[in-house]
Amino acid sequence: MTMASHDGNLLLPPRPEDMISLNADFGTRFMLFVDTEEEFDWNAPFSRTGHRVSAWKGMARGQAYFAAAGIQPIYVTDYPVIDDDRAAAMMGQWVSDRAADIGAHLHPWVNPPHVEEVSDANSYAGSLPEAVEQAKLEALCQRIAARFGERPIAYRAGRYGVGSNTARLLEEAGFIVDSSVRSRFDYSAQYGPDFQGLPVHPYWAGPDRTLIELPLSTAFIGLLRGGGERLYRASQAMGPLSAVFSRGGLLSRIPLTPEGVPVTAALMAIDALIDEGVPVLNFSFHSPTLEPGHTPYVRNAKDMDAFYRWWDIVLDHLSRRGVRHVRLDELVRSVSTSGRACKAA
Repeated sequence: MTMASHDGNLLLPPRPEDMISLNADFGTRFMLFVDTEEEFDWNAPFSRTGHRVSAWKGMARGQAYFAAAGIQPIYVTDYPVIDDDRAAAMMGQWVSDRAADIGAHLHPWVNPPHVEEVSDANSYAGSLPEAVEQAKLEALCQRIAARFGERPIAYRAGRYGVGSNTARLLEEAGFIVDSSVRSRFDYSAQYGPDFQGLPVHPYWAGPDRTLIELPLSTAFIGLLRGGGERLYRASQAMGPLSAVFSRGGLLSRIPLTPEGVPVTAALMAIDALIDEGVPVLNFSFHSPTLEPGHTPYVRNAKDMDAFYRWWDIVLDHLSRRGVRHVRLDELVRSVSTSGRACKAA
């Protein structure tokens, strides 16, 4: 009989025994998840129509860049992208070349079955009725399997939108890795999940202890970073004084992404996470950012050049710190020989 984990609610902290220990020789490694999605107006209301899948050249250039750097990205891919013949063929070749992995990324408003009202609240899959979340997840898995011959094992909810049923549904669908928890962020004011107080270390997430939660990486930097999340929350409650904390180099919250994060801050965040003993640095960005004009982060060719300079500097820093890339299958194997030993017969 399998030892019970916490109840599988991704919005609740795991128990100490749910924390995963990787192999002794694993060290500190890094991964890259790309939220692979359609292009749409981020400032407009959510809609089932009005989107495009057209960032071919940008995605191809990005894949070539990361492959040359020895990185095997995980393209967590949503329904419009995987349903597009050209995108599926391009990514299928990357998978065939063992240069990338394909996971699932659920945007409820463009993912069948289309049974719910389109709204801000319903843009978070975990907020939907359990049967609707399950049906949308299964439709996405089946479409990915039809394109690539196998079901995905890695997942990230669109808008990080997990709920109380998500971990169990992912386990039942055969997923092994979830990377939806954005530790140290709170989206409850936008109808979304609150991840405050959740770990940045990997842990067992599902009730059957077969789903690895690999949180997105976020660090606190600055002179007061030792105060951690509690001090950061207190500073946010101070209103205008929170900006003083950030501008004065006292305390800032920095996610590992090239989107809106200066490279100097990213380097400090990397060092802070290494100091915390985080074994997997989890980087991410959105696929439309790979081509100018689709997201606020890359509006023109100058921004595109800056995006790649950011990665040049970050990858050089990771190399100097001895942090190597780890593939999805390598991560799972490192867990299966250690963390899964926590399961009872």
